[in-house]
Amino acid sequence: MTSVGFVGLGIMGRPMALNLAWSGTPLVVWNRTLERCLPVEAAGARVASHVGEVFDRCETVILMLADESAIDDVLGCQTSAFDGLVRRHTIVQMGTVDPGYSRRLADRVAGAGGCYVEAPVSGSRGPAEAGELVAMLAGAPEDCTHVRAIIAPMCRAVFDCGTPPHALLTKFAVNLFMIAMVTGLAEAYHFAEGHGVDPALLDRILDASPMASTVSRAKSAKLARRDFEVQAGLADVHKNTDLITRAARSRGIASPVLDACHALYGEAVALGHPTEDMAAVIHAVRARTAAA
Repeated sequence: MTSVGFVGLGIMGRPMALNLAWSGTPLVVWNRTLERCLPVEAAGARVASHVGEVFDRCETVILMLADESAIDDVLGCQTSAFDGLVRRHTIVQMGTVDPGYSRRLADRVAGAGGCYVEAPVSGSRGPAEAGELVAMLAGAPEDCTHVRAIIAPMCRAVFDCGTPPHALLTKFAVNLFMIAMVTGLAEAYHFAEGHGVDPALLDRILDASPMASTVSRAKSAKLARRDFEVQAGLADVHKNTDLITRAARSRGIASPVLDACHALYGEAVALGHPTEDMAAVIHAVRARTAAA
């Protein structure tokens, strides 16, 4: 197997890259902060000295970057170097970005003689560590087949969604449900607090209920214990709500539940909780009660 490049070793990227390395995938990694590369290097990956080395050594390069500006910077989208960097490469864009941006990037990569696959994932740090992510692919069928085989060690399931940006739009629909569910769960715990209900008891009852899921169990445990160690970052979720809201507005789609969630996550960020887990949205609910 030829080497695969992986750029971006953040909360999600590092465990994803580790699963690739542990599976035996020859891996070349790069991250702005070198220290984040060290666990992946210990697992067998080669650490590139600069991002250009990743492209020199790998025909397929996975990007798990924070936002559009980070992608622009890594690919040199605003420079003349872009075409030479992506030509004859398959770019696998796994981050959560604006769908219009992804569609334009796909066109630019194709125009430069490269291949582009949009491959966002559903799941937070826990599923990333366990290799249990759900991936959605959009791109040319042959390119998606190639990428499906590469990302298999990171994923529990992989779905084809058509052409860009339909993988991202599908992920947005999935995330809308997940965000609404976690926000409702936080509100349920706040309601229980206000009535003196034992949070540990509520956690056990919810775990036994028909509504229980992997996500509800993880977030219910956090809320019951007031443990907001990050799995899915609150600021990242707020960014997601903004992207999904804008995608809804672009088609004139009503999103009343999403709009309420977007406001609450923005309030929780403003209250000083951006780096905590998304379950910390309960702080915004509490603040509304205090202000009532």
